[in-house]
Amino acid sequence: MDYFVKAIKKLHPEAEFSYSDDNYETVKFDFIEGSVPTRAEIDAAIEQIKTADKAEAVQAAIDKAALLSKLGISQDDLKTLLS
Repeated sequence: MDYFVKAIKKLHPEAEFSYSDDNYETVKFDFIEGSVPTRAEIDAAIEQIKTADKAEAVQAAIDKAALLSKLGISQDDLKTLLS
């Protein structure tokens, strides 16, 4: 699911809509509770999602490094094991 869809679903999880090319002007809401999100609201939600995704990736890398360290395995050892 792309960031555009994730943002709309973050703002209105129940929304049913169609669109093309991640273009706000093409969004057609078939069902939505409340007001239609503005382009600024969608753009802000996209940035929040991207920030959260980056934080998750960083945390995953930290967790992986901690686990490898705990097991006494280096990144090179892991590559060898997985090849």
